[in-house]
Amino acid sequence: MNLQNVTSISNLLFSFSYVNITNSIPISIHFEIQSLNSSLSYLFIYKFDQKPQLNSSINEIDGWNLFCSNKHLTNENLYKYFLDNDQTLNHQSLIYGIRELNLTEYQNYCLNNSSLNQIPIRDETSNFTSNYFIRIYTSGCYYLDENYQWKSDGLKVGSLTNHYETECYSTHLTTFAGGFIVLPNPINWNYVFANADFSKNQTIYITMICTITIFIILLFYSRFQDKKDLEKLGVTPLIDNQKSDGYFYQIIVFTGQRKDAGTESKVHFVLSGDKDQTNIRTFSDSNRKIFERGGIDAFVMSVPKSLGLLNYIRIWHDNSGQGSSASWFLKYLIIQDLQTLEKFHFISQKWFAVEKDDGKIERILPVADEIEKDNFSYILSKKTYHNISDGHLWFSIFSRPPSNQFSRVQRCTCCFVLFFSAMLLNIMYYDLSNQAKTSENLLLQLGPLKITPQQVSAAQFHFFLFFS
Repeated sequence: MNLQNVTSISNLLFSFSYVNITNSIPISIHFEIQSLNSSLSYLFIYKFDQKPQLNSSINEIDGWNLFCSNKHLTNENLYKYFLDNDQTLNHQSLIYGIRELNLTEYQNYCLNNSSLNQIPIRDETSNFTSNYFIRIYTSGCYYLDENYQWKSDGLKVGSLTNHYETECYSTHLTTFAGGFIVLPNPINWNYVFANADFSKNQTIYITMICTITIFIILLFYSRFQDKKDLEKLGVTPLIDNQKSDGYFYQIIVFTGQRKDAGTESKVHFVLSGDKDQTNIRTFSDSNRKIFERGGIDAFVMSVPKSLGLLNYIRIWHDNSGQGSSASWFLKYLIIQDLQTLEKFHFISQKWFAVEKDDGKIERILPVADEIEKDNFSYILSKKTYHNISDGHLWFSIFSRPPSNQFSRVQRCTCCFVLFFSAMLLNIMYYDLSNQAKTSENLLLQLGPLKITPQQVSAAQFHFFLFFS
């Protein structure tokens, strides 16, 4: 149940709260109130779609109820009130108010049976002497019509409904079902604004300030990286292409994500097919850096005629880079014949470095067959790289491929929208899992952690609401 901190607000006639009951099918509303002082009695008023008003000169309410401690408390020390689906029909919202009865009102209206049907009215404000818990949930009875639409015609929710089961009254023999929704915590705006100063909410304000600061920093970083990514877009023609060549291949080179995987050394290659092979060709780009860590570089190579079905590529570098920039980790290459659109995969997954692995800086990579392309380690590496660098919303802020149109700024904004939405949902549904009692045989205990079915169901509800 949700604690209503009403004692911190002074001079109240009623403590008002709002309930949204917008629904295509009529629903019932259930109220359960538990005072921290079980000897207190209350007056409960409500009005649909407007704020209720009750004093000696104004009586604008749709209904009221007395909660007398000597008559209406259940065995669980709860006051219960129920509005069925006929009463809520054609309404969009309900605003209710609660106030304590003073001693005189208790004696006149609770102890005196003849006054139970009279509403206590007063004009002077007062203070709550105790806080209370409240649980609000909606329920309904429905049947599936011939058009597979849920309807509630001829069905009425009974007063014995609780948050475990629904009582339904029916005027027809159609098979029907019941359901309920636990509503989010009602927000006491009077309490919120009365206690919004920094000294009382230092943790909340500091958390929000730090979070927004991180967001702004990441936003500037993302914008800077987006501008750099624009320089990496496009396909680079090889510098040694000849104008007279009339056959073209696209070569896409994938550099690894490992530490020092990128290189500044000159990379050369010879591509061989069953009809011909190229001369020594060189990867280069005078406008941008290539073969950076985690980079994907695309080139267009021209040749005089078709090489036929590709067999292998001999690739090496001259180890001219400085320090750690001399070595290179090549993941794989994809070469596409731009005339036939046929693709050839060359899998490496090895270092080209004198100080790593076998010390080689030159390798011959045969074209991969279907078995090699379906190899678990190759698929795992490929999928992991894609899912982290592009598919993972948070990680992709730092590793997003330049060719993807979903920019880093957009990803960063989405991350924080989701983050704040998750915080809001946690506030709305905080502690709802503790509303129901759980027997010991249904309790799962993992060391110091205790997990109840209600906690699991609340987490699932949160998940589906968040990602729907």
